Amino acid sequence: MATHNTSSPPIAGANRPLSPHLQIYRWHLSMVISVLHRATGIALAGGLLLFTWWILALASGPEAYGSLRGFLNSPLGLLLLLGWTWSLFLHLANGIRHLVWDTGAALDLPSVKTGGVIVIAASILLTAAAWAAAFVL
Repeated sequence: MATHNTSSPPIAGANRPLSPHLQIYRWHLSMVISVLHRATGIALAGGLLLFTWWILALASGPEAYGSLRGFLNSPLGLLLLLGWTWSLFLHLANGIRHLVWDTGAALDLPSVKTGGVIVIAASILLTAAAWAAAFVL
């Protein structure tokens, strides 16, 4: 009767890490913007519920619309609208950045870093401009 070795054979490179772990991986701007791009996509999809509520309130008459306006003018409603607006502009600016990358341009490290700063700055400035225009008009 043959005996079998029950221990597993050694795996080549078993002493090396399998992947960088988040505890030791240094976050950088492009990584943060990548995560934010996904999160803002989810926020925009969730914001469609608010938009749908608005459309339904318009169709349902003055009482339903008044109820919606009361919520949107509350601190929570304003915070949701502000977040939705910023999500829109960050997602838009980063989408344009990706379109530029699709052409093969701005893929070197300094351009990627500069592009990240531009995306963040543009999203903040466009959000501020949209809110300023909304309160002036």
